[in-house]
Amino acid sequence: MIGKQAYQSWTISDEFWEAIKQYIPKHERSAGRSYKRKPGGGRKPPDYREILGKILYVLRTGCQWKSIPQGSNVHRYFQQWSTCGFFEGIWAAGLYEYDEAKGLDWEWLSEDGCMTKAPLAQESVGPNPTDRGKKRHQAKRVDGRPRPANRGGGLRCQQA
Repeated sequence: MIGKQAYQSWTISDEFWEAIKQYIPKHERSAGRSYKRKPGGGRKPPDYREILGKILYVLRTGCQWKSIPQGSNVHRYFQQWSTCGFFEGIWAAGLYEYDEAKGLDWEWLSEDGCMTKAPLAQESVGPNPTDRGKKRHQAKRVDGRPRPANRGGGLRCQQA
């Protein structure tokens, strides 16, 4: 694809960033705590746009949090922002903006989803490969007859 720049769905456009940066939770000092440093001292806060871009990268690609280059704090910010309702806030803001631009029919909404096993998967893919090492007393015989009950207790090497 010469001449076309690849689109990466986790990148944040300037327009999107300007619309959502007001929703990012601000870090504030606790009033009842005593601090060793003055306000503004210590490590500077990271670039929140870069943090959000890395969070969207993980959510879009499904990679592990640890595999992000220079992303040691990304999961911590994801947890904090999730707790504060940041993602729900930008989702709601996006809905209302779309409602103003195109219009949503709020009277008729639908949700669909399914989390079950595929009913015909057994015939097409065969038995589960993790079931290979079943115990002898659980496995069926080749001729289909049940195995006899275990007559002796204990270890095989014990003599009666």
